[in-house]
Amino acid sequence: MSMQVVAKRMEMTAASLSRIETGRRGIRPRDLRALLDLYSVAGNEREELLALSREAQQKGWWQQYGSVLSSEYATLIGLEAEASTVENFEQSLVPGLLQTEAYARAITAVFRPGDSPEDIDGLVAVRLKRQERLRDSEFNLSVIVSEAVTCQHVGSPEVRAEQFRHLAQANRQANVMVQVLPFRAGEHAALTGSFSILGFPATTDQDIVYLENMTSAVYLEEPPEVRMYKSVYDYLKAAALSPKDSASMLIKVAEGLA
Repeated sequence: MSMQVVAKRMEMTAASLSRIETGRRGIRPRDLRALLDLYSVAGNEREELLALSREAQQKGWWQQYGSVLSSEYATLIGLEAEASTVENFEQSLVPGLLQTEAYARAITAVFRPGDSPEDIDGLVAVRLKRQERLRDSEFNLSVIVSEAVTCQHVGSPEVRAEQFRHLAQANRQANVMVQVLPFRAGEHAALTGSFSILGFPATTDQDIVYLENMTSAVYLEEPPEVRMYKSVYDYLKAAALSPKDSASMLIKVAEGLA
């Protein structure tokens, strides 16, 4: 069976399967059992492999929040932990890796109206924990936000002012670049929605495009699709304000709100 066929049967990305097969990611006993069923492995060999999986299992920090995380979100966090680059275009919200706690709480409360206060706390904690990835000097984050992000009311004016100051200051980090795409840039291909492109250090690992909607998420791995999004992101980067001008604009917006 090809990797694509197995990944589809397992309901995981081909990139995730590749990392399991090459030993760069552990495998949960549940997933191993599904693979063994798929490959018709039985008897002593099956039991030995399951025993090894239980002994070697190393949980990611996000698994302790499993009760509030969707499988798609957990997959994203796992991929972020392995990625060396993330290129993120956001049309209406500040990207999660750069959200302040107050901004993240306001967004989460709206997106998850049926959740308990404890669940909201857990999701906000996950959002802030994800941001620790930015402390790794070998991880690079490039963010382009539409000017619409500065117009979208999220929380109080004080919450938005704090958020835009934080976004402007993030540009000072050597491994973070924030740009604003002004309205005057006109029409562009990304008007269809926000997206993220995750790149990985191994040259054999294909980039992945992450698309999120209201109830689920999609991962694109086919090279032609990924190349299309990369091309669009390069265009947006060229059309956006420079990091310096973007920071100045964000500070001005924050001062107006304050």
